[in-house]
Amino acid sequence: MNLSSHDQAVEPGKASPTRHSQAYEGLRSLLLSGSIEPGTRLTEAELTGMFNVSRSTLRAVLVQLAQEGYVTSEVNRGVRTRSFSVEEALDILEARETLESALAGKAAERATEEEIRELRGTLEAMEDCKRRGDQAEYSRSNRRFHQQIKEAAHQQTLARAYDTLLYPLVMRQYRNLSAHHPRAGSLEEHQAILLAIVTRNPDAAVAAMRHHVASARRALLLRHAAGNAAD
Repeated sequence: MNLSSHDQAVEPGKASPTRHSQAYEGLRSLLLSGSIEPGTRLTEAELTGMFNVSRSTLRAVLVQLAQEGYVTSEVNRGVRTRSFSVEEALDILEARETLESALAGKAAERATEEEIRELRGTLEAMEDCKRRGDQAEYSRSNRRFHQQIKEAAHQQTLARAYDTLLYPLVMRQYRNLSAHHPRAGSLEEHQAILLAIVTRNPDAAVAAMRHHVASARRALLLRHAAGNAAD
């Protein structure tokens, strides 16, 4: 990944806002993609080359990401990708359940016809991926479906709170790699969410999303991890 757009003119000694924002968004997306193991050390040499930024710009990006909880920074251990205790993971997933259910309810009230068509298209793509057994594309379409619901809710306060959650990192750490993907019932749960939005039924949308997120949470290895921690 190389974000090589040219810097805009800036004062000497100050990082370009464009370079900083590109590196921030690029590294944040990389972390949220789940492609880096929890607890992995992030090296400046590799990241400056990947995002085509100076060390000072990268350090500012890492400070921002540490403040937001995406990475941890410790003396003599450097900067590492975030890992979560079982208690932290459960707190984050509980918050996700509450916020995303509320967003689904608002989407049922406020989604435009164009937004509903886009949701239908994404769900059709998920159905096709499941038939073909394309797990990677199913996951991408799944993330797009949830993003579209957030946007269709037209509720900026809820959306900002939702965006601060680190649940993709929790899912990455605690997902069951031996389990079949997509999870049994996942597609049907998405269909129920969309039906509630299409029929403009906020209560049903809230309930369908809450059931979906709770089911996804139960499929994680949190109980197994908690048992290991107690050993």
